[in-house]
Amino acid sequence: MLDLACGRGRHAIAAAARGAMVTAVDADAENIAAGRKAAGTLPIEWVTADLTRYELPEARFDLVMAFNYLDRRRMVDFRRAVRPGGYLMCETFLEEQREHGWGPTSSDHLLKRGELIQLATPFEIVLAREALEFIGGRPMAVASVLAQRPSE
Repeated sequence: MLDLACGRGRHAIAAAARGAMVTAVDADAENIAAGRKAAGTLPIEWVTADLTRYELPEARFDLVMAFNYLDRRRMVDFRRAVRPGGYLMCETFLEEQREHGWGPTSSDHLLKRGELIQLATPFEIVLAREALEFIGGRPMAVASVLAQRPSE
């Protein structure tokens, strides 16, 4: 499993605790250090790297995840990193997030409605949603997708 923009590794740690082999990548060395410490002896490969340039191996991962991270130019690379039959799981902010007074404000980091499904194509969409959630009492406008790479 590959956790892109993993931050302090919340998702990577949860997956590794359930037996997954995990690679967790983030540009912030302090986040990687905090994740490594929190993970203890869990088998996670921690990588400090700029995701705009990080070279991803082709067809290596059963699952590639990206939460609260958007790089439209790299989506093709993120999809290529998924093994045939594997999955891409993404969730990030919609443009409506601006109305809630927190989170990203740049169009570079906000999705238009329906855009995440387009970015996951040509994978088969298993589940997709756009929703307003409340996390810790704060509104969060997000799009999510789980998409499967066709088996070859």
